Amino acid sequence: MSGPEWLSSPRRVRRGAALTLVFASVLATGAATGSWSEDPPEGRNSAAPPTRSVASARDRDRDRDPERERDPAEDAADAAAEAMADGKSGTEAAEDAVSRSGDRWASVYSQGEYEEFEQALGGAYTGVGLWARRAADGRIEVSKVRGDGPAARAGIRQGDRLVTVDGHKVKGHPVTEVVSLLRGAREGTPVELGLERGTRAWRTTLHRERLSTDSVSVTRLTGGAVKIKVDAFTKGSGAAVRDAVRRAPRGAGVLLDLRGNAGGLVTEAVTAASALLDGGLVATYDVRGRQRALHARPGGDAARPVVALVDGGTMSAAELLTGALQDRGRAVVVGSRTFGKGSVQMPSRLPDGSVAELTVGHYRTPSGRGVDRRGITPDLEVGGGAQERAETVLTGLGPPS
Repeated sequence: MSGPEWLSSPRRVRRGAALTLVFASVLATGAATGSWSEDPPEGRNSAAPPTRSVASARDRDRDRDPERERDPAEDAADAAAEAMADGKSGTEAAEDAVSRSGDRWASVYSQGEYEEFEQALGGAYTGVGLWARRAADGRIEVSKVRGDGPAARAGIRQGDRLVTVDGHKVKGHPVTEVVSLLRGAREGTPVELGLERGTRAWRTTLHRERLSTDSVSVTRLTGGAVKIKVDAFTKGSGAAVRDAVRRAPRGAGVLLDLRGNAGGLVTEAVTAASALLDGGLVATYDVRGRQRALHARPGGDAARPVVALVDGGTMSAAELLTGALQDRGRAVVVGSRTFGKGSVQMPSRLPDGSVAELTVGHYRTPSGRGVDRRGITPDLEVGGGAQERAETVLTGLGPPS
């Protein structure tokens, strides 16, 4: 699994809990152990309702049906309001609310962190240009290095072990926390890394830069098929998938690689689905008991052979897309079971500008399958050599008739 630093940089969730990406309209992302990068990713379910004020939650609740069961987000909002009434800051109140909610995907952002997060989803981030993952023994390894970033210029390579960040030992820590240390709000700020490679140990100081996120890459495979790799659903990624499908040779198959994709903007995932579906249902979701639906736009390429390649790092909005293609019979899914992050988060902005993001609902695939905590089981489960098997399957599907 891999993701850009920015991905791993989803900010704090309860000071060290799992982080999740927020979407401008709706949230559908996830952050957990695994590998991440500083490039932006886990985003929002673009189907979420407008942001509401935590402070006003109690007043609005007076108009609710007293017989209707309260949801965790409303309980947490009231807890935050009480904490603020006791003189705590907005951020402290939000962290109080999150700690009481029991919400595994809840997160708290300062105003600056949230702004940085939204910028990352918009296609840019401030960091050093490396991806990280946690090995079985708890060590943090560099899984990928951006060719034009500060890390590459400093000679850091894939496979190097990251020992410290600004003097903080990182072994055993969640990758999201480690990556958040690598990222920063301003260009030019220094970060000192302690690294190991074999028996060599050294330290180096890098200066963060403003980097763009190229979330979609396209390569031609043997036999004429096209591989479309989507690292995260950042702004513009859906259109990039659509353009790649349109430019593919007539009749050529598409290998849609969603491995390590932690999610992002749901609207972008729906746009990507629209490239391969001729309209129709992509997913349903509920927000406080109200059912809503996401639909693909008509006119997509519904005939070209498609294989979706997934793994345990495929999360949230990426699972939403995978489930739609699988349920609609539009793609053969190959790889390993996906992560299982199928919940919808909604951001609540506090008076001091900080943001609490809380779970308000869950989404389902077109056939009604829930994804949260279950994930999506591939049609063909494969461990090693997953891409080779996926290419073989794609070849067997043949050209559209």
